[in-house]
Amino acid sequence: MAEIHSGIRYMEQFLQKGSKKLAYGYTTGSCAAAAAKAAAYMYFTGEAPEHVILMTPKGIELDLAVEEAFFEADKKDITCCAIKKQSGDDPDITNGVLVYAKLTFVRQEGTAAAEEINELRINIDGGTGVGRVTKKGLEQPVGAAAINSIPRKMIAEQVTQVCEEYDYKGLVQVCVSIPAGVELAAKTFNPRLGIEGGISVLGTSGIVEPMSEKALIDTIRVEMSVKRESAEKESHVLLVSPGNYGRSFLYEHFGIDIEEAVKCSNYIGEMIDTANELGFQRLLLAGHIGKLIKVSGGIMNTHSANADARLELLVAHALRAGADAELCRKILDCITTEEALQLLQSSGYLEAAMKQMISKIAYYVRKRSDKTQVEVIVFANDFGELACTEHAKLFLRDFIKEG
Repeated sequence: MAEIHSGIRYMEQFLQKGSKKLAYGYTTGSCAAAAAKAAAYMYFTGEAPEHVILMTPKGIELDLAVEEAFFEADKKDITCCAIKKQSGDDPDITNGVLVYAKLTFVRQEGTAAAEEINELRINIDGGTGVGRVTKKGLEQPVGAAAINSIPRKMIAEQVTQVCEEYDYKGLVQVCVSIPAGVELAAKTFNPRLGIEGGISVLGTSGIVEPMSEKALIDTIRVEMSVKRESAEKESHVLLVSPGNYGRSFLYEHFGIDIEEAVKCSNYIGEMIDTANELGFQRLLLAGHIGKLIKVSGGIMNTHSANADARLELLVAHALRAGADAELCRKILDCITTEEALQLLQSSGYLEAAMKQMISKIAYYVRKRSDKTQVEVIVFANDFGELACTEHAKLFLRDFIKEG
């Protein structure tokens, strides 16, 4: 039998990751759909339900408490209910916010003398705290509320279900609002992605998986899609960096605004796959050696929990450059790549080892990419630029010209 835990009725309450049990959460899309369902029942019965049952696209059934419910300004045809977002063990800034759905029921077009609407129609829009799309490349068109297609479908299905239960024919206007979203938006990627004024109503499964890699990869994909749509030329250079080190390096050494670089985190492989899919012809990856040396071993997810081998790979390149066993043992005893680079420099093998490294990086990124030409720049905090692939500087110059 299913159990109820923190507002969710689970078939399985937790996701096992290693020795940890992590609780699932539910999306803003699920909250909006449940709030709309509650507001619909409130219209027909005069009272809001205490709980709403919602089946998510993932197949997990939710039992969500209705936190607030009211008729707007004594108007019996405008109802509003709120559901509290819960993110489980996922570090989501929207955890605990209230998601409201205001429903306006219109049985007749225009004036009271106008014809009665003989079919059910549902319009969905965003209110306070829900962002507006301002750039092409996002899922919704420019000017639309940033409510993605799956949440829109969920909202429409829940309202339709209730309206059919009470044989309602007419227009239902659904306005989703997240008052806290105005402030929260500044803490997200939304402004740089082209979503202004609030946060997005998201979710493809209705459920938040704790520590979800998919959510991060989806965010990277959206940012790359926006870059693709805004590019004036087919040959536009997409500039990418794993993190803030790379973005700071680009600004300090080349005067490139750090906001111009897409941050791909540890997902080098997925980023290259997405660049191919979106049709980018040229991609320049700039990053710290601590991340990118892993790529020289064919490691395309550079998170330390997935793979490390930084010092082992550095030893391999040092050996190919002519380093002896004693130097290699010292490198393996180092804590950081920066410390190991000091040893290579003092021994006179740094430049040769970096040539070996960049050739292997070039091999693996080009093996991963069948359409996009990928060039790479590798740097270190104490050394600056360490190595780059053949056409990396040309890509960099072209990117600066385009800007």
